[in-house]
Amino acid sequence: MNDCMLYQKSLMKKPERNILKIILFFLILFPQSSLYAQQIDILLKGGHVIDPKNKIDAQMDIAIAGDKIFQVAANIPANNAKKVIDVSGLYVTPGLIDMHVHVFNGTEPDAYIANGFTSLPPDGFTFRAGVTTVVDAGSSGWRNFRLLKKQTIDRSQTRVLALLNIVGTGMVSRFEEQDITDMNPVLTAHMIKRLFPDIIVGIKAAHYWGDFTQVDRAVEAGKLANVPVMVDFGEHDPPLSIEDLFMKHLRPGDIFTHTFSYGPANRETVVDENGKVKPFIYEAQKRGIIFDVGHGGGAFSWRQAIPSMQQGFRPNVISTDLHTESMNSGMKDLSNLMSKFLNIGMSFQDVILRTTWNPANVIKRPDLGNLSVGADADIAVFNVRKGDFGFIDIRKTKIKGTQKIEAELTIRAGKIVWDLNGISVPLWETEQQKK
Repeated sequence: MNDCMLYQKSLMKKPERNILKIILFFLILFPQSSLYAQQIDILLKGGHVIDPKNKIDAQMDIAIAGDKIFQVAANIPANNAKKVIDVSGLYVTPGLIDMHVHVFNGTEPDAYIANGFTSLPPDGFTFRAGVTTVVDAGSSGWRNFRLLKKQTIDRSQTRVLALLNIVGTGMVSRFEEQDITDMNPVLTAHMIKRLFPDIIVGIKAAHYWGDFTQVDRAVEAGKLANVPVMVDFGEHDPPLSIEDLFMKHLRPGDIFTHTFSYGPANRETVVDENGKVKPFIYEAQKRGIIFDVGHGGGAFSWRQAIPSMQQGFRPNVISTDLHTESMNSGMKDLSNLMSKFLNIGMSFQDVILRTTWNPANVIKRPDLGNLSVGADADIAVFNVRKGDFGFIDIRKTKIKGTQKIEAELTIRAGKIVWDLNGISVPLWETEQQKK
């Protein structure tokens, strides 16, 4: 190679060297942490983070960029974050998932839950309890799901998913729910797989007065659509066997709701009249049957829940069965229900597991219920108050408790949607001084 060619080659290398020098200069001048901070919209600082999926149970900071989790780590620099919120002394968790609600709110005069007054608009009852995702539990069937989507799902800040009722008209009334000819597994499965696979996460069977026909139709649809089935298994006279339900009709991954209901005349209970958990309940849970609380206005009794906890039988999922007949009675909201379990022997960590990562897995949505980097920034911040509290069941009996969970802050998709005590905003005097 002659001298001229060597000189030309050296000229070509110089720009590359210069670029590397410039990059190194800026990396020294602006450390990596500062570059990260430039992208942080909200920084939650100093809280005790509990994230069951990622096995985090420690003091950590959480950085949010846009609508996603950007970083979860100790001591994230706050210099260039647009908003820093001090959550010291509080618990920070994934946004809660309430896996059993009724939000097909409407004005149909003769309707019960489907497009009726008994269902609720979700945003008014979710964020204040730390809930960012709800699952409507069978309010609609394949005939009227599009109306639920148009009226509620598409108009709500809360993420609304759904279980599709095996009855085509959903929960219009108890009478329609007995119509076997409207229990169509094929059309139910088609509605899920072909039309709304990202929104409909399961199937519901409920309020049937007959034999196992409704359950079997729902399970058939569940097999076709590859989704779980939730069963509200009551109102049978005489009661049908829940052992048969668990061992002969449901699949592993299917859900039994209203676990701690007490109405032995029309619903077999998990705890017998001597206060003992029936042995097959443990076997069913080992088999993979999911036990959901589904408190509601008539399906949670201390005489069932307390012996179960004492004898080592715990629900897989804690949910509210939110509707107008439960919100102002013993249930109130999900944070109050969580407090009940906290006061009868469940740890705070286990309570959070059963309202975040467990329900996310049950409905096959592992993208939810966690604080992984890149996940939607759905976050709840809780205070566990100490004091003298009372908690009521549906039979209007109470227990006394010393701890109460209270939602301080809720963030949905990176936006603050609930701030109980104004921890995310400045004092008004500070703002006055800027003018």
